[in-house]
Amino acid sequence: MSVPTSLDVEQARPRLRELTVVDVRTPGEFASGHLPDARNVPLDRLVRSLPELRPAADRGALLIVCASGARSDSAVRTLASHGIPASSLTGGTEAWAAGGHALEYPGGARPRAVWPMERQVRFAAGALVLLGLLLGLFLHPAFSLLPAAIGGGQVFSALTGTCGMAVVLGRLPFNRRGGAVRA
Repeated sequence: MSVPTSLDVEQARPRLRELTVVDVRTPGEFASGHLPDARNVPLDRLVRSLPELRPAADRGALLIVCASGARSDSAVRTLASHGIPASSLTGGTEAWAAGGHALEYPGGARPRAVWPMERQVRFAAGALVLLGLLLGLFLHPAFSLLPAAIGGGQVFSALTGTCGMAVVLGRLPFNRRGGAVRA
């Protein structure tokens, strides 16, 4: 049975009860609103969770979700490399909510929003570049190496599809707060 690599919101919504929905965002992002009955398996824990995901994939019923679709596309490729077929929700939870469909929140109450990981990475990278430039101007020129290191990290991230800064930021307390369901 061939599993499509992506489903849009209108294709996924009527099948939601038969799908196992796996949200690959950080626990903090997951707590800020997720698809109904979704399980939270952060992208950095996906490979460790393969044994728990395989049964749903064998039924052709594994839907991977993130905020916009980029991380879920990466997760689908990772799963495929391990022989597990899955589909990604095109546009992620943003498209789901934009389509007028409800999101669930742990404990039922909408928590304070956590910035999506991409926005956290952009903020941290920009702040570190500015800090390095200012310290290089006012304290010591060697601090100018900090913006170069951040730029190098961004290039490496783009080339490899991995992001060390996102891994580090994902470990911060606000990205780990309650509501995460472990696979």
